[in-house]
Amino acid sequence: MTPTPPVTLLVIAKEPRPGRVKTRLTPPFTPGEAAALAEAALADTLDAVARTPARRRVLVLDGTPGPWLPPGVEVVPQCAGGLDERLAAAFAGCDGPALLIGMDTPQVTPELLTVDFAGCDAYFGPAEDGGFWALGLAEPDPGLLRGVPMSTPDTGAAQRRRLARLRVRDLPRLRDVDTAYDAAAVAATAPGGRFAAHLATLTAAHR
Repeated sequence: MTPTPPVTLLVIAKEPRPGRVKTRLTPPFTPGEAAALAEAALADTLDAVARTPARRRVLVLDGTPGPWLPPGVEVVPQCAGGLDERLAAAFAGCDGPALLIGMDTPQVTPELLTVDFAGCDAYFGPAEDGGFWALGLAEPDPGLLRGVPMSTPDTGAAQRRRLARLRVRDLPRLRDVDTAYDAAAVAATAPGGRFAAHLATLTAAHR
């Protein structure tokens, strides 16, 4: 019997409610449609997490769980403060190796999320917009995140510099879903997912 890899998978997310998520999708989509796309992205992300071998699977949530939450995923509330503080707190809740991702990359797969910390201290997944979509730490240290400027074109570079003294393995560069252009590009890379299907439905309705 293959032992379960001692890795905790963390997903940081907001409850997909209109006006609170994916506001840069409006226009062309309404706040309700943007929230529905966010829900589909979150569902695809959690499905990939649920299918990835892990010690624990934890959703670090701002809001209330909905029917999109699969079995086997724990839910913990996000702390107060900026995004750097919330990411730091997510890692602080882990007592072993952890990989954190967001809800903005519904194209993730179990293959991408299956990491092995043998011979390395960290994993880093850069994003097309200059941020990062994944961060893995063999020994979670909240101090590696606190004070990193978030949601800027230099966020990824700043976070990567924090890892300079660690042995880092880089993951593939992925695109976050922020704009309608991003949504179409991401859907094209994962055409079989809920996100791509819902985007196709909404796009057809807007024609």
